Amino acid sequence: MRVIPVLDLRAGQAVLARGGAREDYAPGPSVLVAERQAGDAVALARAFRRLGCDECYVADLDGIRGAPPQRGLIRSLARTGLRLLVDNGSADPAGVQEALSDGVTRVIVGLETLPSFAALRAIAGAVGRDRIVFSLDLRDGRPIVHGQARHAGTPRELARAAVVAGVASLLVLDVARVGSGAGLDLALLSDVRREHPTLELLAGGGVASRADLEHLEAAGCDAALVATALHDGRLCKRDVDALRRRGSHPSDSRYVAD
Repeated sequence: MRVIPVLDLRAGQAVLARGGAREDYAPGPSVLVAERQAGDAVALARAFRRLGCDECYVADLDGIRGAPPQRGLIRSLARTGLRLLVDNGSADPAGVQEALSDGVTRVIVGLETLPSFAALRAIAGAVGRDRIVFSLDLRDGRPIVHGQARHAGTPRELARAAVVAGVASLLVLDVARVGSGAGLDLALLSDVRREHPTLELLAGGGVASRADLEHLEAAGCDAALVATALHDGRLCKRDVDALRRRGSHPSDSRYVAD
């Protein structure tokens, strides 16, 4: 299983996320970089490379809240050699194409900013299903739905709708668990895996230890998003290497190279 480090970006800096309370996110210490580099997104990206990771999930919090995306910083991150999975709030083909032109490998299309599953279908048709990941955004297990959205349902129903719309990759992300170390909803992840056995399944929010990663692997996940546990040292290069050597769900092999 792949470990994918996370960068949350706000106003040009990397910030530490906790509990989905974005107004409180701020730069913080990390064992991965020097104290003077706290908040330096490019320095952290290079540190992720030293951990043996070649992917990075990036949440552009400015873009997600409707401000202009941080395109210059994203381009700088792409030049580190990491393959970037970026959520900048894009919800139409033009926005996704723009992100891809900045060197992003795959664009995260989040439920939180998605107006309709017709829009998701249009994006998949325009850029190709392998260039996007649908993020099933949850807060305490409940879907976070765009204010003008024309869709509703349980997490499982929304995952099903995304697959019908043409996505091949799905991220289950509970923002209330981010930074908490509380673990993930393994029952939901296992249900999604059983219903969609060939889907690339990613999970984020709540990972605190190698045991959590092993539980996600057992639930059928292809990759896990991790931030806090890397910054405070609970997870290290040895853990990243161990998970990679163990292998993962067969669908994972389709997404290792661009």
